[in-house]
Amino acid sequence: MKTYKTVVIIPARGGSKRFKKKNIQLLNGLPLLVHSINYAKENKNIVDAIYVSTDDSEIESIAIKAGANVIKRPEILSNDTATTVSVLKHAVQNIKGDYHFVVLLQPTNPLRPKKLLKEAYEILENENCDSLMTVSRNHQKFGKIDKGAFVPFNYTMGQRSQDLEPLYFENGLLYITKASAVLNNKILTKNNYPLIVNHPFASVDVDTEEDLKYAEFVIKNYSNA
Repeated sequence: MKTYKTVVIIPARGGSKRFKKKNIQLLNGLPLLVHSINYAKENKNIVDAIYVSTDDSEIESIAIKAGANVIKRPEILSNDTATTVSVLKHAVQNIKGDYHFVVLLQPTNPLRPKKLLKEAYEILENENCDSLMTVSRNHQKFGKIDKGAFVPFNYTMGQRSQDLEPLYFENGLLYITKASAVLNNKILTKNNYPLIVNHPFASVDVDTEEDLKYAEFVIKNYSNA
């Protein structure tokens, strides 16, 4: 049974230098940010309200039509240097009602396993954590180039990939944190839970046109994974 009130916040500004109008590009017939709105709506047993934070009138119109509320973001929080936590904090300070948990859904991560939010929410309630992030296992051999030479970072030359020490990366599928932490300028707290998600959707992060084409491939081939 859900104990706390939860709000989903989707930050979607209008400006995007690398990929124009990125947040409203069509993926499987829907604007990118609508996938995150619909995901929140599909979890109505957990989510009490959905807000899109934006500075763009077109995004605002799309968000409202899709069933989300809108927080109008000031110009100072709409440039390239604005941090995600500052955007979330502004939204929390301006939404109606008191919420215990804030779920961050990034529109550039439009595909998520259906039961992921439910699993994440149950972990937060049962593990007594203040925040949660999703991560995925990395299987690559990393290194750096020093004075023209390649120096392995997470392995030794000749080591098998399956013998690598496990390393993980933030996949961006979702973040959950207490509203009180956001108001203190934190998304991830010291008492943070890393939820491991090894799913094809975790590899989708749309920042370029090529990323969008890859997302189309994934949604067509792994929608039931």
